[in-house]
Amino acid sequence: MIGKFSALVMLLLSAHALGQESRPRARDLGIAPGIYRPGPMNAITDITGVKVGHVTLIEGTDVRTGVTVILPHDQNVFQNKVPAAVYLANAFGKLTGSTQIEELGNLETPIVLTNTLSVGTAMEGILDHILGLPGNEGVRSVNAVVGETNDGGLNNIRARVVTRQHVLQAIAAASYGAVREGAVGAGTGTQCLGYKGGIGTSSREVPVGQENYRVGVLVQTNYGGHLAIDGIPVAKEWRETLESRPLGSPEEGSCMIIVATDAPMASRNLGRLAKRAILGIAQTGSFISNGSGDFVIAFSVHTTMRIPHSGSQRLVGAPELPNDSVSPLFQATKEATEEAVYNALLQAVSMEGYRGNKAEALPLERLKALLRKYGRSG
Repeated sequence: MIGKFSALVMLLLSAHALGQESRPRARDLGIAPGIYRPGPMNAITDITGVKVGHVTLIEGTDVRTGVTVILPHDQNVFQNKVPAAVYLANAFGKLTGSTQIEELGNLETPIVLTNTLSVGTAMEGILDHILGLPGNEGVRSVNAVVGETNDGGLNNIRARVVTRQHVLQAIAAASYGAVREGAVGAGTGTQCLGYKGGIGTSSREVPVGQENYRVGVLVQTNYGGHLAIDGIPVAKEWRETLESRPLGSPEEGSCMIIVATDAPMASRNLGRLAKRAILGIAQTGSFISNGSGDFVIAFSVHTTMRIPHSGSQRLVGAPELPNDSVSPLFQATKEATEEAVYNALLQAVSMEGYRGNKAEALPLERLKALLRKYGRSG
């Protein structure tokens, strides 16, 4: 037991050491896409009850991977399911549990993000968590939800170092408040738009009639395209082309997008909400290439929308927002997704990994000069 604890501490210390370089978030540079203001943390955890946890695995010269978990609330989510929906913009990837979410319209486990070849192991970790919760002793079927991107450029992905225990550790470490971004958790070895990618998050506060709601987004960025920031064609300004990118086929890749809201929305309108997240990554330069796996999972934490597992309740349902009221939430989702990508890029540090492959961090001074050129603060 002591050995496992020490190993985890070393992994976390290694990740901390890697991130010693102090880097800004988007708003620190005056990059504030959209019209709505962010929540207090400008993170998915601004949605009441939502928690995020990471386990970051950095070992030797070739392990650069990890696990990120998103918990919709701090109760037994299997017994208190939340309405959810999935949108597949381009399904070149693996998202377990998506068909049952589409069929039943609910989420009954934490969402786990990891690398492509660790999806099966991550599912086992979710099963260990759900089956071990008090009240779930009779459970015989669990719809484990795991998403992925392929970090095989910087990470020796075939080594499959992620374990079930790492998933459990990430769940145990999940917390409210500020979310670590950049090269952490499932974003440790990812790349985005020609630079080091990672985990990013953002949120928006949205007035809808007499009520105020929030939308929060978390992204695992690992996709290609032509980088644009806040409307500035960065790749064009820097005369960068896809052919100049390192590590093979830079236009390919994937992006996992998790959208949370406290608005009372059922699965149908959550599906419509999820579609708008893709507009956010399009703003950053993605064109969703043939080899890109771009998936969105959206869920609502509104307490009246909870779906009890028990079949004793004959009628379910609660008042939800009408169609005519959801457009502001669509706008907020697009904005928060775009900013979450910028935060992932800006927070990520340069990294060398498997076989000496390197991914450079977005160059800050060069970006600041470009922001000034376009009349931004920089």
